[in-house]
Amino acid sequence: MKKYSIYLFVLLAFVSAGCNKYLDQAPDERTTLNNPSKVSELLVTAYPRANHVLLAESMSDIPAFVSATGIDFAVNQNGFFWKDVEAVDQDSPTYYWNACYTAIGAANQALAAIAKASNPQAYSAQKGEALVARAYSHFMLVTLFSKCYNPTTAETDSGVPYVTDPETVVFKKYDRKTVAYTYQQIEKDLLEGMPLIVDNYKVPAYHFTRKATYAFACRYYLFKKDAVKVIEYANLAFPSNNFADNVRPWKSYATFNATQLEAAYTNAASPGNLLLAETVSRLGRNYKRPVYSVSQNRLNAIIAPVGTPLNSYAIYSNSSTFYYVLKFVEHFVRTNINASTGTGYVMVPLLTTEEVLLNRAEAYIMQEKYPEALTDMNTLISTRVTTYNPATQNFTEAKIKTFYAGTTTDTKQAFFNALLDLKKAEFVHEGMRWLDILRHKLPVVHYDANGAEFTLKAEDNRKLWQVPSEVTLSGVEQNPR
Repeated sequence: MKKYSIYLFVLLAFVSAGCNKYLDQAPDERTTLNNPSKVSELLVTAYPRANHVLLAESMSDIPAFVSATGIDFAVNQNGFFWKDVEAVDQDSPTYYWNACYTAIGAANQALAAIAKASNPQAYSAQKGEALVARAYSHFMLVTLFSKCYNPTTAETDSGVPYVTDPETVVFKKYDRKTVAYTYQQIEKDLLEGMPLIVDNYKVPAYHFTRKATYAFACRYYLFKKDAVKVIEYANLAFPSNNFADNVRPWKSYATFNATQLEAAYTNAASPGNLLLAETVSRLGRNYKRPVYSVSQNRLNAIIAPVGTPLNSYAIYSNSSTFYYVLKFVEHFVRTNINASTGTGYVMVPLLTTEEVLLNRAEAYIMQEKYPEALTDMNTLISTRVTTYNPATQNFTEAKIKTFYAGTTTDTKQAFFNALLDLKKAEFVHEGMRWLDILRHKLPVVHYDANGAEFTLKAEDNRKLWQVPSEVTLSGVEQNPR
């Protein structure tokens, strides 16, 4: 029952969204991958040209109803009420699904060319990038479209098709298999590709460097709840433990105007951006004032974890109603020089220094190494307060226990709460909170414009993004509801 054609969706995305230059090439043109340089050029397309941010953010516990004067769009409206998004254009689940499998197709095409080469050893760096990129796209798909990894149910929970061969027919069938199988294949590709990565890219932030690969490993093993591996790969990413020097310098951003800040946040030269991707998206225009977003009071509460205001973030507003931390900018490309229509592109951070640091802190909490977790959390805090005073602004065990005394008396859970609230502040508007909600099985409560309450339970099937409706054309059941 779980079989269908992956590239049916990719072709539908191509017809409706226009697009990928790689897919525009005739098959005979793609077979001329006869040297490492050409394979490297192909691998530029092995990263999803779509993102999950707007929908993930809308589904999380960050937004609330702010005003009907905001931008009303399906991803925000449906996401906020955890309804399936029927739209198939940019920022929808279907668009992201298709973009991931298109990227996987490019990686597979590269690996096939390498396997056919007379001197495959000359392509080892390209092979490493292709394997890790393939693992990343599959990981994001299984994270968003399947149940979160649980060792007790992973052998029965439906995964996503793990595609390892280039398509040669349009309607080839695939099996979703299980979450356990998908994770096994991700880990296999990741560990095989990791030692082959060579840091010789012209623009490292657009590729899987060693550091970005270790960051991805950190995230993968965090979802597997393997604290030892999370710490191992965080330390490999930053062997000098110099996280404070490599996170985004929000204190320096204080002197920037809005244009400068938008350019800086997703700048490839920033050491905080370990992996960036150019995505077709309306994120740049829509994250600032959707109907369901954040008010001034709500944002102020979010960026004050454990009662510590992180006041170096640049806060802006629209009509003194919709408040946001300035992060993204849209690059609009017109259809032609005289056209009023075109396509919006947004650079999105896929992996960051901040995530590696806080993932390590979470792993320390898993091991009940609270002093080490505090050191990591306070390292970030020291870079997020304009006039930093460790005596009053650092997290301490006593402060954390007191702050969460009304919700838990368990020290470990209190530390988890503090860590997750710090991540919620740091990654606001980036969709990262949704990943934490999935991993920790957190419930979410939303209220509509009239104050009616809506609840997404911890194990709610609506947490699984619905796979594209086109799968029913092949008799495939979608995710349960």
